[in-house]
Parts: sequence; structure tokens; C-alpha cells
Amino acid sequence: MKRHFPLLIGFLLLSSTSDAQFTGPSSAGRASTVAQAQQAAIESYVTVTGNLVAHLGEDYYRFRDQTGAIRVEIEPPVWRNRKIGPDTRVRLVAEVDRTATGRRYLWVESLEIAD
Repeated sequence: MKRHFPLLIGFLLLSSTSDAQFTGPSSAGRASTVAQAQQAAIESYVTVTGNLVAHLGEDYYRFRDQTGAIRVEIEPPVWRNRKIGPDTRVRLVAEVDRTATGRRYLWVESLEIAD
């Protein structure tokens, strides 16, 4: 019993921290506008809310908010079989990226219907 007591105490101490959660800044990016995303650093994350107003072909769409429009790339798994039209407000979590010609676009990692 004496041999197992330190092991038991160690296990109890380690298990007490298993409910801990991170409360600092999120890697999901802070709420932004299209205008702010156009100025954000490449590879930074932004969260924008607005509308997908046009399909540009393949996985590319035109996203618009009150400050402007930007091209976004949304791969099929991100859609999760949801039907979203131009009148549906959405919230996108995306990485700011640029094309070979230097034009900025958002690579979408998460899409939610905004309330």
C-alpha cells in the first residue's frame, strides 16, 4: 500500500487539471470586415459576417459585407451539405491568402449560418 500511495496521489493531482480550458486569444481570428481582411497579414485568420453573393466557378465565391467584397475559397467538406443562397447571412472563419498575382482572397475553414 505504501508503494502505491505516491502513485495514487500523482494520478489524482494530474486528473484534476483535465477540465482546464484555454481562455486566451483564439486562433480562429477576431471579428473583422472585408476591408480589414484586405489589409490583414497573409496567413492571419479573420472572422467575417456577410453574404455569399455569387459562385465564381469551382470552389470560388464572391463574399460581400457592408465594407466591400472579396473572393473566398470554400471546399466541399466545409459546406456540410447545407443550402445557402445570396440572402443567407453567413459567418466565415478564414485564412487570408493571396494568389500568384498577389490578389488577396480568403481560404474558408468554417462556415456558419449567422443569426
